[in-house]
Amino acid sequence: MRRLVLTLAFATTLSAQTFDLTGYVAARGVNATGPESWLEGGFGRLEAGGDRDDFTALAHLGVDWRPTSWLELHASGVARRDREEFGGNDAGIVEAYADLRKEFSFDEVRLRGGFFFLPTSKENKDDNWSSPYTINFSALNTWIGEEVRPLGLDLQYRHTTSAGHTITGGATGFRDNDTMGTLLGWRGWSIGDRLTTYDEQLPLPPLGSLEFPDGPFWRQRDDGTTPFTKDLDGNTGYSGRIRYGIPQRGNIQYTYVDNGGDRALYPPDAQSGEYSWETRFHQLGLEIGNPDDLVVAAEYLVGETYMGFTDRPNFVEAGFWATYLLVSEKRGRNRWTARYELFKTEEEDETPLGEDNDENGRAWTLTWMYDISPAIRGAFEFTQVSGEREAAQQYGFEPSTTGRSFTLEVRYRF
Repeated sequence: MRRLVLTLAFATTLSAQTFDLTGYVAARGVNATGPESWLEGGFGRLEAGGDRDDFTALAHLGVDWRPTSWLELHASGVARRDREEFGGNDAGIVEAYADLRKEFSFDEVRLRGGFFFLPTSKENKDDNWSSPYTINFSALNTWIGEEVRPLGLDLQYRHTTSAGHTITGGATGFRDNDTMGTLLGWRGWSIGDRLTTYDEQLPLPPLGSLEFPDGPFWRQRDDGTTPFTKDLDGNTGYSGRIRYGIPQRGNIQYTYVDNGGDRALYPPDAQSGEYSWETRFHQLGLEIGNPDDLVVAAEYLVGETYMGFTDRPNFVEAGFWATYLLVSEKRGRNRWTARYELFKTEEEDETPLGEDNDENGRAWTLTWMYDISPAIRGAFEFTQVSGEREAAQQYGFEPSTTGRSFTLEVRYRF
């Protein structure tokens, strides 16, 4: 009898579990103009910079396993076919976490542990942090995808009112994200859809302070920066957020992030290492409407990043902000999207041998998507970016970062 009960219990558990495979494979043709891409060590704001035509391919795969009603495991990764000159990895892990959930009558508590995106984006709402609206993300969310991804614990509480409205609060403690701000401080903003994988090294621009022996930051490793890797300083970063939403009508959210970096070089006194940047920012997001019909989305992010000791002249201090407004309409098989954005970094230090980190930029994007079938989507996108980076002119490059790209994509979704 006992064996029968155990067998029935095990069979019930198996029948309740779910296993989902999500993702896409995409082929793209890109025509781009402007400065050489930052992925080739240039000053271009676009991933596909330079005056050329490119063919690229991308696969993004996610796996979700829910063995019980209170436990869910998720992992996702990417594989890319880019130009040989591009830095970075061809494949790697984007997210890997476990969720524990407990539901009450009008409430839910969720504990997430692992490597994950914070739930901030109003663009990246599809599976595996992809966008249903555009191919390239805004500069704001491009940077999130490049340099902001905690490895830690996130506790979230959600209450649903009698009217169906939701109030959500969350708090996060994390590590392994000490170099957050490196790309923003030394390279500036960019526009693309590249998601940095764990332990991936990304190139930095050709700055004299990094390359010359008498430059103030020559101890930075010459193969670039690693946004997500083993913790450097042993400090714990933190984040908090609050969100109010009305289903199918809209939501608003405020988020604060502080990575807790101590600004020092690791290993200390090394001839080649990485700096732990101190980076913090506020983020406000707003969404109005229904993504399956007509939606208006906007985000604003403002913060500052620091590197080096405050009692020495060789340190970086920069303020930054970015914002965008997106309008998207889904009608039948067609989706039309328009996005306009502004972004800026502001030099706030007085390093005598360092670069001027000032940057002003703006961009606009027009996208048309067409559902050829439930699984196959075609898309055409035009992106124009304009701006100037003072540091480029200091080393003989054109200060203008203006460029544009035409992208034609076919994507198979599953």
